[in-house]
Amino acid sequence: YTANINLAFSSIVHITRDVPYGWIMQNTHAIGASMFFICIYTHIARGLYYGSYLNKEVWLSGTTLLIILMATAFFGYVLPWGQMSFWAATVITNLLTAVPYLGNMLTTWLWGGFSINDPTLTRFFALHFILPFTIISLSSLHVMLLHTKGSTNPLGTNSDIDKIP
Repeated sequence: YTANINLAFSSIVHITRDVPYGWIMQNTHAIGASMFFICIYTHIARGLYYGSYLNKEVWLSGTTLLIILMATAFFGYVLPWGQMSFWAATVITNLLTAVPYLGNMLTTWLWGGFSINDPTLTRFFALHFILPFTIISLSSLHVMLLHTKGSTNPLGTNSDIDKIP
């Protein structure tokens, strides 16, 4: 992968065409991520159906996990194209600069300034690589919070129904 806004897409094409089985690596990565999102959305729908949002700690840890997951996907999507649309860059810059006290610092850290160039792609590649490890740790936290109250019986049915009184 080349962190150059003029060569980034060409480097992805090179991996897909010239590296042995590069096409299967690229497709597995992209399609696997899409399937993972389908599983995540199914998991969220199940949580909404069974009222899991009432357990605030678990629900908020899951929401945080979803936001980090979406950020990881965003960074991975932007990487091969070399640069994002000016509309998306403007929206993200406006959202970041609106954060009180930290806005300008966050914008400078994420973009490397107020323009999209090679250091931005380097940051995005690093974040796309590091955030899955954050997702693993947050998933562990999510499961630990889930199992503090017990999660083996989401319907709340009588688990002793097969026992003789």
